[in-house]
Amino acid sequence: MTNIRKSHPLIKIINHSFIDLPAPSNISAWWNFGSLLGVSLILQILTGLFLAMHYTSDTTTAFSSVTHICRDVNYGWIIRYMHANG
Repeated sequence: MTNIRKSHPLIKIINHSFIDLPAPSNISAWWNFGSLLGVSLILQILTGLFLAMHYTSDTTTAFSSVTHICRDVNYGWIIRYMHANG
């Protein structure tokens, strides 16, 4: 019985691209960890820029600006929580 992964034309493309990926032997789990760190750094920078557009550092209005971000800005709550988790 032939393996469908190697015989079906569409699954064969996915197999060669993702599953049986020809990669050098020196790429290890640290490569994935570094990629994850890079993605989280970009996420932190982008969400920080979006949050900085609505933030005020004045002590009397700082809490009001945070509640404004969470309540009035479209998807502001998810941007704030993504920034907090990043």
